[in-house]
Amino acid sequence: MKKKWPVCVTGANGFIGSWLVRTLIDHGYTDINASVFPGSDASHLLNSSSSVRIRLFEADLLDFGALSQAIHGCSGVFHVASPCTLEDPLDPVQDLINPAVQGSLNVLEAARSSGVTRVVLTSSISALVPNPTWPSQKPVDESSWTDLDYCKSRQKWYPVSKTLAEKAAWEFAQKHGIDIVAIHPATCLGPLLQSNLNASCAVLQQLLLGSTDTQEYHWLGAVHVKDVAEAQVLLLETPTASGRYLCTNGIYQFKEFADRVAHLFPGFPVHRCKEHTQPGLMSCTAASNRLMELGLKFTPIEEAICDTVTGLKAKGFLEEQQSQSLQ
Repeated sequence: MKKKWPVCVTGANGFIGSWLVRTLIDHGYTDINASVFPGSDASHLLNSSSSVRIRLFEADLLDFGALSQAIHGCSGVFHVASPCTLEDPLDPVQDLINPAVQGSLNVLEAARSSGVTRVVLTSSISALVPNPTWPSQKPVDESSWTDLDYCKSRQKWYPVSKTLAEKAAWEFAQKHGIDIVAIHPATCLGPLLQSNLNASCAVLQQLLLGSTDTQEYHWLGAVHVKDVAEAQVLLLETPTASGRYLCTNGIYQFKEFADRVAHLFPGFPVHRCKEHTQPGLMSCTAASNRLMELGLKFTPIEEAICDTVTGLKAKGFLEEQQSQSLQ
């Protein structure tokens, strides 16, 4: 196998970051710098293989010096870290927006200074939607941008933070000539490698526990986290990759997702919506055709759901006796 250059992963101990580190190892990367938030648990990243070197760097996104140390000597950077909370932030600017925007700029400046070849920016569908002006007869694609005023008026601050961070990154890249590619995962599902419950898996957990939240502002579809990690590596390794890449196993209503979950796990009190949960959202089975054209194959969403439930039970986030699936 051809030797792979050293890479850095920010937010390496989070849900997506942990899977990315595992996937990089599977693809033959043996020198990985893992940037993690100071004081957070990263023990699950440590690899026993003598052929793989994972170096941990504690780095706040607002600490340029610490990020520079983590990125120094790397050929590629995966910027995954971005603040995301299960509860509404007390101070949206300080808790979400500033770390997301300035953190992205710090990572890009550190990458530029270190001569990094490419940065794969993990954005989100939250930088694509909500977009109320999007034509209802057209499936959402990578040309859509979240309506910031719409989100601010409804105090939906996570989409604001992701949108502003991505826009700032593209402006920086254009000004300084740095090569970046952006990936926009839908709601990520799959087994939890980390010890804490992440926001995207909490969507399924809460649905199983009877939540009536329709995810009106945050939904396009779902995707297995291992597919996201494979896509991230693919975007780093494909020289012709450019621009934005939506990463979802189809676009469909949250109502359809809830119906699938209820069918797979009838023992849970899943709320069944009677009407469309995302008015005007047009379904599309090949929404991620840009990634599919690069060779990415998506895991069936039923498998992603079942894998997540298994992981939630294993970590103690779902009661064992409630799980009666039709797998």
